[in-house]
Amino acid sequence: MTNFDDIRPFDDSEVQRALKDIINHPFFKSIMEFSHGNDLNENWKKDLLAITTVTEFQEKFSYPATLKVLEKSADSFSVSGLDQLDKNESYLFISNHRDILLDTCLLNVGLHEAGFKMTSSAIGDNLIQKSFLHNMAKLNRNFIVRRGLSPKQLLESSRNLALYIKHLLLEDNRSVWIAQREGRTKDGNDQTHSGVLKMLAMAAADKDKFNYFNEVKVVPVAISYEYDPTDALKMPQLLAEANDLPYIKDKNEDFVTFMSGLVGQKKRIHIHVCRPLTQEIKHINESELNFNKQIEALGAVIDDAIIKNYKLWPTNYIAADLIKNTNTFEKFYTTDERELFIRRLERKLDKNNLQVLENFLNMYANPVFNQMDKS
Repeated sequence: MTNFDDIRPFDDSEVQRALKDIINHPFFKSIMEFSHGNDLNENWKKDLLAITTVTEFQEKFSYPATLKVLEKSADSFSVSGLDQLDKNESYLFISNHRDILLDTCLLNVGLHEAGFKMTSSAIGDNLIQKSFLHNMAKLNRNFIVRRGLSPKQLLESSRNLALYIKHLLLEDNRSVWIAQREGRTKDGNDQTHSGVLKMLAMAAADKDKFNYFNEVKVVPVAISYEYDPTDALKMPQLLAEANDLPYIKDKNEDFVTFMSGLVGQKKRIHIHVCRPLTQEIKHINESELNFNKQIEALGAVIDDAIIKNYKLWPTNYIAADLIKNTNTFEKFYTTDERELFIRRLERKLDKNNLQVLENFLNMYANPVFNQMDKS
């Protein structure tokens, strides 16, 4: 696997060294104190340094830490659809993307509790520039997606990434999580980027390129948070894009977003794991469409599954009514829920900036309108 050494997670032989590198980092201690609080065992360092495999790290650290985060920052967490999958098979989970860290952690909680192996997950190298985060990601079975490359480098990197994902799925029998587009969705419109699908197909044999998607068993995943703790943080980029201005991230922006997503209040969270798209892919493969059109058709099928199975919360319906100035959806929320949403909005935003206000409301409302369009 030498071709994958620059992007793969740690293997078991590297776990001990990685743990020793991060165990005394102040951020690591902060994570432990936040997630475990008064329950933090005084021997936690010794317990962690006894871990010798990536699977052990996921099961003994990542899983319980995520449960503690949920306990402190969410009212409930639920998963549906896993009964449609086989615990002995691997799947390519293509998901909408809301939170830098939690989306994959939460799916892994659902998988682990249902008796599935946890996934290997994609993460952009821009999010793990600090050595501590780099080590944490690779201990959590994250593989690295290179960003900011020249066209030639991007082609080579994409091919290598596609081959590694194929290796995980078909040789290691390890499921993979990947977002449907680069970066998190910031406007509530969950759309699959054709470039992601074309990258995945680079691992396929040329003679039957599209059917590769049936080999890897594509499963759309819809994740929804009642409250997105990073909602206000997404506004500057949306505002810049709306005015056709370049957006340049602050130096620590990803880290601030990372932490806000971790500790911020989310209320309720739901993940729906859709059934594998076996029949849909077979139908597209048998069509007279050329490869590019097949990719577009697959993207549309994934979008359809994610949008239809997206759990709508009172916050979504409240935002839809506020932006349209109607009471169309009032049966889906209470007066108290509406007032709480408005108070939160006013606390986070400058209510006199109408463009920011509209962007904020659209982030919550668009899943409602998109679901209506699909019905």
